[in-house]
Amino acid sequence: MPGSASKGDPGLSSVLEAAHGEELASHGPESRTPKIIVVMPAYNAAKTLKITYDAIPHQTIDQIILVDDGSTDKTLEIARDLHLTVFVHTRNFGYGANQKTCYTEALKEGADIVVMLHPDYQYDPTLLPEIIAPIEAGKADIVLGSRFLSGSTMQQGMPWWKFLGNKFLTALENGTLGLNLSEYHTGYRAYNRRVLEEIPFSLNSDKFVFDQEILVQAKHLDFTIQEVPVPTKYFPEASNASFVDSVIYGVSILMLLGRYFAHRVFHIESRQFQSFNARYRRVQ
Repeated sequence: MPGSASKGDPGLSSVLEAAHGEELASHGPESRTPKIIVVMPAYNAAKTLKITYDAIPHQTIDQIILVDDGSTDKTLEIARDLHLTVFVHTRNFGYGANQKTCYTEALKEGADIVVMLHPDYQYDPTLLPEIIAPIEAGKADIVLGSRFLSGSTMQQGMPWWKFLGNKFLTALENGTLGLNLSEYHTGYRAYNRRVLEEIPFSLNSDKFVFDQEILVQAKHLDFTIQEVPVPTKYFPEASNASFVDSVIYGVSILMLLGRYFAHRVFHIESRQFQSFNARYRRVQ
């Protein structure tokens, strides 16, 4: 019949191939929206979890994972009421151990970008789009929310001894790693998926020094780190380490830098500073 197309019509084949190509392109990696998951390492955060959750710009994220590290208050009950994805530790394992669970589960859920936000409302959740923007733009692998780029931290309530300790340790870390960051000790940070896949974070401490270990590992493996300013709030309900805990934390950072220096300069091998992906290869 004139004007009709048979199965062998090259014109129809061309049209179908073109349509199929457009469909594949529309589902290609460049057009796919990255999956953004917020992880909350929680411990006795019942008083601040709800206000932190309410302040999150939910239209910019896909999922929230909360890991409860053996809380004795109503953190778990509130997290369930908020319909978060919740995991519970069998006991209190520590801040670093909490993050290990957070990142492991976020990767299982298919996260492309993982944002760690403390549920104590100390860091501003509304700044989440600014935190993830450099990663989305391909300009950074890790983004840190810096308290020292947003005005006077002491005026915002940071204790003087914590301010001086932070400044001293940051200068020491910058000198050791060859970076120029304003601070390393923020709890508001975002990671590209590849960072968490390649860094062997399971070998890190279960304690607070975990945050520093993952940054030293990132620098050693040549990941790009950027900072954005974030103001913070200091109030009784927000989690704050004591003076003694801060001293222990500082000593653990000095020991970490010593291990890294020995690995880098004296070639004393440490699995902690090796890329996980570099440990094996597929045999053809």
